[in-house]
Amino acid sequence: QVQLVESGGGLVQAGGSLRLSCAASGRTFSSYTMGWFRQAPGKEREFVALINSGGYIYYTNSARGRFTISRDNAKNTVYLQMNSLKPEDTAVYYCGAAARSSGTTLGLYDYWGQGTQVTVSS
Repeated sequence: QVQLVESGGGLVQAGGSLRLSCAASGRTFSSYTMGWFRQAPGKEREFVALINSGGYIYYTNSARGRFTISRDNAKNTVYLQMNSLKPEDTAVYYCGAAARSSGTTLGLYDYWGQGTQVTVSS
């Protein structure tokens, strides 16, 4: 069982930055693919970025060049550095952990955090 706790959300002006953190419990964190997803009001949860156990990284097009995902296995934590934020980035951001595979599909992720709100004002 893995528990995930996100933090670092908040209110920021367009063009600003935030760093999200996701702290995981458990001894096998390093073996998981960790993903960041987001869900805006009235929309489905969508993929943002992932980093797998080997350090492979993938971003959705809207995040590439502005967001950076990283992980610190010693701290059981995955991060999402978000720069040049836009109002359309406003959403609840969730981290997920996938034990068996690596991908952008929600169903691949076995565990989820409770989410952290990011609001970008124009």
